Amino acid sequence: MQVSVENVGKLERKLTVRIPAGDYESQVRTRLAEVGRSVRLKGFRPGKIPPKVIEQRFGSQVRDEAISELIRKSFQEAVGQQNMRPAMAPEISTTGQPADGHIEYTATFEVLPDVGAVDVSSLTVNKPIAQVADVDVDTMIETLRQQRRNWSPVERGAQNGDMVLFEYSAQVGGVRHPAEGNDRSGTILGSGAMTADLEQQLVGHEVGAELAFDMTFPAAFRVPALAGNPARVELKISRVQESSLPELDAAFIATFGIKDGSMEQFRSDVRANLERELKGVLSARLKSDVVQKLVDSHPDLELPQRMVENEARALAEQAEQQAKQQGQPMTATPESFRELARRRVAAGVLVGEIARQNGIRLDNRRVAESLATIASTYEEPQQVVELYQRDPNLMSSLQNRVLEDQVADWIAEHAKTNEQYLTFNEAMRPNG
Repeated sequence: MQVSVENVGKLERKLTVRIPAGDYESQVRTRLAEVGRSVRLKGFRPGKIPPKVIEQRFGSQVRDEAISELIRKSFQEAVGQQNMRPAMAPEISTTGQPADGHIEYTATFEVLPDVGAVDVSSLTVNKPIAQVADVDVDTMIETLRQQRRNWSPVERGAQNGDMVLFEYSAQVGGVRHPAEGNDRSGTILGSGAMTADLEQQLVGHEVGAELAFDMTFPAAFRVPALAGNPARVELKISRVQESSLPELDAAFIATFGIKDGSMEQFRSDVRANLERELKGVLSARLKSDVVQKLVDSHPDLELPQRMVENEARALAEQAEQQAKQQGQPMTATPESFRELARRRVAAGVLVGEIARQNGIRLDNRRVAESLATIASTYEEPQQVVELYQRDPNLMSSLQNRVLEDQVADWIAEHAKTNEQYLTFNEAMRPNG
């Protein structure tokens, strides 16, 4: 195998590889022979199919597979010989046909930058520390009761805490929604699910009351034509319901899988769940701060542009998908996500380099623990575990996250740290 390398940019390389044609032909013959022994064709006994028939039926496919495999193996060998670390899969150009006793191809790709020794000792990172207190367990138990409250119709005016269902129409400019008839909606007064203006209009009114007023719909309202717009609203209350909380007794506790209804076991299970959630949040907070400080400490890091472009494109697609799910179609351009993409790629490069330089290996025990934590949030945990085990992409994504956590922990151990003591609520609060 002959290999030559051309630098066509700061990180872009063009690799030209020449492989003896004999290696290719030998692999083709071997593969055709294997097909001849295993394939079944009508009119021929197994293993007795003439070579010409095998060539006619499967020759093209076998040759494509052979050249692909030959390129894959030789490329890995070539970049190893040249001590290069490709950032992404290469773009291959070849005729796939022997010429002058060789098969030649070119592979164009970007390599990971030479970061040099990454010293984290000068970084100062914030390490959040929090614990689950008895009051946090009490609050969660009360939340569980709220989630399982019962609703009963009432024949009185609506008040805070009641669920009010209604039919409505809204006029925005010269457009009516819906065009004909009425739409149905509802809100729990005081919940903030709808605007305070709307909830205030409903207070004190009974079933059958008809109201007309002006209001501005929430920006995230499910109807795009109304979202964020001022409108004239006409509505009729169709139902008012009050809630009642279930008793905190053995029957209630048994609905959470504790057959004997033991309060002690219930509180223990609730605490364990909160501690598991808290552990994940604290780890995510630490990793976020570590990564931010790490990227900020390498402002001039040269990055593979294709990686940045792909990441920006993925972020734009993700933003569009999320907007669509919320009923707010949007067009997101990759360019608007370029800076975020650059930081993400820089983080990946630096985290990977720290792992490589310091021999940080994937901890399979932590992978199993993370998978168990993910699975525990579903009704059928074992099915979730099996899904990850069957899907290489899901498992690879999980393994990458775990390795990132390991590197973040390593950095926190070797950098300067500021311990931040938080309450459970402070720790769980987004961007808190």
